[in-house]
Amino acid sequence: MDRRRFLRVGVAGATGAALLPSVRVAAAQTASAGESPYGSIDGLAPNADGVVVPDGFTARVVAVAGEPVARTEYRWHLFPDGAATFDDGNGGWYYVCNSEVFNFMAPASGGASAIHFSPEGEVLDAYPILQGSHSNCAGGPTPWGTWLSCEEAYVGDGLVWECDPTGSTPAVAYPAMGNFTHEAAAVDPIGQSLYLTEDQPEGVLYRYTPAAYPDLSEGLLEAATVAGDGAVSWRPVPDPSAQDLPTREQVEEATIFPGAEGIWYHDDWIYFTTKLDHRVHAVNVRLQRYELIWSPAPETVEDGTAVLTGVDNITVDAGSGDLFVAEDGGNMEIVIITPDGQVAPFARVVGQDISEITGPVFSPARDRLYFSSQRGPTPSAIGEIIDGLSTTDFIGGITYEITGPFRGIATEEPVPTLSEATTTSTTAAAESEPVAESEPGPTELQAPTVSPVETLAAASPDSGGDGKGSATAVGVGVGVAAAAAAVAGAVALRRRGQASQSSDEA
Repeated sequence: MDRRRFLRVGVAGATGAALLPSVRVAAAQTASAGESPYGSIDGLAPNADGVVVPDGFTARVVAVAGEPVARTEYRWHLFPDGAATFDDGNGGWYYVCNSEVFNFMAPASGGASAIHFSPEGEVLDAYPILQGSHSNCAGGPTPWGTWLSCEEAYVGDGLVWECDPTGSTPAVAYPAMGNFTHEAAAVDPIGQSLYLTEDQPEGVLYRYTPAAYPDLSEGLLEAATVAGDGAVSWRPVPDPSAQDLPTREQVEEATIFPGAEGIWYHDDWIYFTTKLDHRVHAVNVRLQRYELIWSPAPETVEDGTAVLTGVDNITVDAGSGDLFVAEDGGNMEIVIITPDGQVAPFARVVGQDISEITGPVFSPARDRLYFSSQRGPTPSAIGEIIDGLSTTDFIGGITYEITGPFRGIATEEPVPTLSEATTTSTTAAAESEPVAESEPGPTELQAPTVSPVETLAAASPDSGGDGKGSATAVGVGVGVAAAAAAVAGAVALRRRGQASQSSDEA
């Protein structure tokens, strides 16, 4: 550990506990293992697709890597990851999903795809919305109806692409949003800023403020510093292009968030996860105050009894305020964190221990929850053995849909959000630091009156995106040999991350 990192991490670096200030102790008490509002899934049998859901819910497969999506000729992509949904204006919706094929596995073979659903949930079409990209891990939706696909590049450039869910307009990359190991993005429509996570052991949290929101082509990139009392401040990143120095090393005061993953905006808060310490974090972006939502006791992580570990993608049920957190490893579960701080498994995938849960996201009506098993088993027989593992057991990935009586579908009484169930430190901060009267409140939010076609068409059409393309295009993007190499790379990358964590703890 070099001197600079020692100064940022502090004397408790052996456990990572000093990566954040002392406010973590009180904040961690806002969540505890408890009962899911949907009942326990313990003892319930998986369905025919290997998915365990609460009583009253059903699960189905909507897409399998390498296989044509139902009622279409479009083959679903490899390694499905971050996702979002968008209302189509006619009662149906678009589901968009990334393909996390890294550039060192098969160059320019990642990207993103979309499935168009009818109001009844039937597939109408499927097609690519981003091609020629790579390492497309997570991302985030915008209030104006586009998808931000983030490149988690460990080799070469890692950029953010803005994509049209309809596939009619080519995707556009935005270098001004930084060149780093992008994981996910969340838009604050009131503050008109974007928050970005970085999947590195010494990654930081970024804020990007466009010069002319919602045009993302130019703006200011900053890194977060969290003070001992939870106050968050922001320092400019001198060179977002990272020509000479990684962006995470350009702001010495920046707080380290080790292995940051998913991020989601809801009701003046951003919620994000860090997998290397199994934590769920929150920042009130109106007050710029930090809170720790979940941090398991170290002994429960070691003995495997922690209800939530390997935290990854995250989403919020906007109608209830419930957080839904995906596990990378762990018990292959989607875990719910309720506004009153209860933490419990909501759904589980069995028999796919080598995989990870990715991309949980609700349909616009919030009556369906989509997610993927990134390396779930597929019918495609490759017949290779990689590092002692048969690729026929897990190559490809599967995308699922859970339907049922989610409590955010419709509520007669206002449901409290996590912003109303935070610690005393944040409550005191809110009383001592009121929001300026001139600042618009949540009820004043108006989405920009601009279509995704208009925002993307205003950017350069020569940025490399190929748009929707042919409906018969092969979404997998790589052949059998490349797919085998991709699995080897994914396994190696995962183990390298675990080794990095172990070396830091040594």
